[in-house]
Amino acid sequence: MADKKTVIVTGGAGLIGPYLIELLLQKGYRVVSLDNYFIGTEANHIEGAEYHKGHTKDIEAILGHENPEIIFHLAEYSRIRQSFAEPAFVWDLNVAGTFAVLEYWRKRKCRLQYAASSTKFSIGDVGRDASPYAWMKAINADLVTNYGTWYDLPYTITYFYNNYGRRELSTGEYASVIGNFKTHFLNGEPLPVIAPGTQMRNFTFAGDTARGLLEAGERGQGDGYGFASKESFSILELAKMFGDNIEMQPAVPGDRKATTVETEKAEKEFGWHAERHLKDYIEDIKAGRDLSRW
Repeated sequence: MADKKTVIVTGGAGLIGPYLIELLLQKGYRVVSLDNYFIGTEANHIEGAEYHKGHTKDIEAILGHENPEIIFHLAEYSRIRQSFAEPAFVWDLNVAGTFAVLEYWRKRKCRLQYAASSTKFSIGDVGRDASPYAWMKAINADLVTNYGTWYDLPYTITYFYNNYGRRELSTGEYASVIGNFKTHFLNGEPLPVIAPGTQMRNFTFAGDTARGLLEAGERGQGDGYGFASKESFSILELAKMFGDNIEMQPAVPGDRKATTVETEKAEKEFGWHAERHLKDYIEDIKAGRDLSRW
């Protein structure tokens, strides 16, 4: 029996990584995860994958013995508001870490799938320059493109849009907006909505995003693969899905009004589209149902 092809997933213990790992294992890959567990947790481990704890800037030291078919690079800092207070930390995770991943890729000449940020497509504000997070993600996408050109390497760049699912972070400073609302709702507390509340988002199920990532990693080419639900809701509309116990909070810097949805390339090449609906997820939360299907 031939040896299984190896893929590396950085950030494999976070929100999206476990869904991707499940799909990769189902396709017969040997899956190796590298995660620093800043956001990720061992509770998100998938049986059958191999897990290593460490910083992506140490990928050569930790996984230097590997010769992967594909690298799925998901492991980066992913919070806008918080990035203003800790730019050095964002730089360390997103720039220093990603540079090491790109060098690892260059030496092995395998395929790379880079998870960029849709924040650079923001409407009505400065887009890629709106926050330390947005800017560093944008320059990383530029660097991936340049590495691909300079060294004739195969790559894809994908864009995420406010992913949600049962593994989302729901407590603490880095909780997602849906996770934060879920916790406040279950605790009977007012949902904190950042003013003005009209900010539009295309909330997308992380499992749907993972399906797109698998396609892009295996057969995509170049930049421009966005994975977003076509359903768009304001933050205030999202809060009202949970109920009327809402408390408005002051506006914060970098909070984009809306984002252009770039899904055409994924739809055309892979036939990809979002299959799950945000309202169904929230109804399951409110009803106290088992969230294992999410």
